[in-house]
Amino acid sequence: MTESSEPVAVVRGEAITEMPQDLYIPPEALEVFLETFEGPLDLLLYLIRKQNLDILDIPIAEITRQYMGYIGLMQTIRFELAAEYLLMAAMLAEIKSRMLLPRPLEEEGEEADPRAELVRRLQEYERYRQAAESIDQLPRVGREVHLVVIEGGHTKITRPPPNVPLFDLIDAFREVVKRAELYKNHHILREPLSVRERMTRILSRINAENFVDFEDLFDLSEGRMGLVVTFLAILELLKESLLVIVQQEPFAPIHVKAAA
Repeated sequence: MTESSEPVAVVRGEAITEMPQDLYIPPEALEVFLETFEGPLDLLLYLIRKQNLDILDIPIAEITRQYMGYIGLMQTIRFELAAEYLLMAAMLAEIKSRMLLPRPLEEEGEEADPRAELVRRLQEYERYRQAAESIDQLPRVGREVHLVVIEGGHTKITRPPPNVPLFDLIDAFREVVKRAELYKNHHILREPLSVRERMTRILSRINAENFVDFEDLFDLSEGRMGLVVTFLAILELLKESLLVIVQQEPFAPIHVKAAA
């Protein structure tokens, strides 16, 4: 097999350098190798700009000759794939023939130029092509702009509650005592208060599931003695690891619940 200088088609990314002799390939599987031009108007505009010609005064004879030269490059491939180029060649031939004939006068007395419609189409195509080139120069995602996606980890962060210092517990009790001063009254008879009994009462009010506000464990109507007994009962329960005291942050309210 003799390889030609350039391929005549590309099928599934593979270059075909010679037309097959015993294998039928449908026309849609072939491509016309005119990579520089996107159509007949693009080819005509290239020929005009290459020679610095005035688009309003196109030398039809010379342009037609050069255009037909490019059409001749398609002799080795299927002509139906270049239908648009052949149609433009026929139009150029028609314009060339009309220019050789006497031109009829328009209503205003001016001669009709057979090239007018072609010039209009070329100017319109050039405007669209320049607009497309301007849009193509804009930054494009995937070409100039690349998106970066950073996915964060799914590590669960568990913040252990801070330990409650004894001094904070005493300060909280001091605030309870201050509020108890508002409920002072005179007791003629005083019931004996038991720390062990108060421990049992506190354990009956709390559970291991829900937190209870530290201040809610005190009955302000009992006076200073009752508050002291309750506080001693809480300290005994902490000593025996029967209570859990939690404070979310410094100076935040203190909560109490039963140990699991």
